[in-house]
Amino acid sequence: MEFFDSHAHLDDEKFNLDREEIIKKIKEFGVTKFVSAGYSLEGSIKAVELSKKYDFIYATCGISPNDIPQTEEELWKNIDKIKQIVNNNLNRNLNNLKSNNQKENSQQAYNKTGKVVAIGEIGLDYYWEKDVKRRELQKKAFIKQIEIANELELPIVIHTREAVMDTLEILKEKNVIKKGIFHCCPLNRELVKEALKLGFYISFAGPITFKNSKNANEIIGMVPEEKMLIETDSPYLSPEPFRGKRNDPRNVRLMAKKIAEVKNIELEKVAKITYENAKTIFEL
Repeated sequence: MEFFDSHAHLDDEKFNLDREEIIKKIKEFGVTKFVSAGYSLEGSIKAVELSKKYDFIYATCGISPNDIPQTEEELWKNIDKIKQIVNNNLNRNLNNLKSNNQKENSQQAYNKTGKVVAIGEIGLDYYWEKDVKRRELQKKAFIKQIEIANELELPIVIHTREAVMDTLEILKEKNVIKKGIFHCCPLNRELVKEALKLGFYISFAGPITFKNSKNANEIIGMVPEEKMLIETDSPYLSPEPFRGKRNDPRNVRLMAKKIAEVKNIELEKVAKITYENAKTIFEL
């Protein structure tokens, strides 16, 4: 049985003392692919470095709403650098190329670059940000990075917290070409309903296992199998029974187990469905 953790932060300082050991254990535990998600310029650089070092790790690059620089000038500089990094480290599916020469040349380029599969995490977070001007800057950053994703033909990975209406409004206005993922999707009925209408995937993380999560079962039931993903958001949001401890991709099976119980299907089926869904959205 194989698992795909669609969103983790193994570059986080909480793994500084045992990162290599944890990564080895992850693969031994059946997590044969995972995405190291960027959230800032520095985090995106580290995610790419990690993806180059290990064949089963992929990367996303972006500036999250909680990592917006203090000035707009600095924000645009960082986003420009993000675009350059992505451009130099794109993962492209060679099966989409027509000729053998194209495949050979692209394989050489692939070997020299990296495995960036999406722009993210990007979005809006009003839980931490109360200042109206800073919220407007979040919106500008979100929109600009959607435009980059469209230009580079990549999906986006969305972080949204207490900003449901503004997030959906932007997504409806901007027409995200490759769609994407609501990572650690808030268990909000309206958000999930509208996200699915727009063609986005819903990624379930630790909160669906929490004992005080009132509507997790209902939300899981709302999401069709072909739109489900699982993630850990490591090192954060450890699922039960490890809540409060450092999270890592080995725990992704606990989200799959919860989904299997709610949908009354085999764990192996959930693992296979979410694995294939992740490969589809990330074009692997």
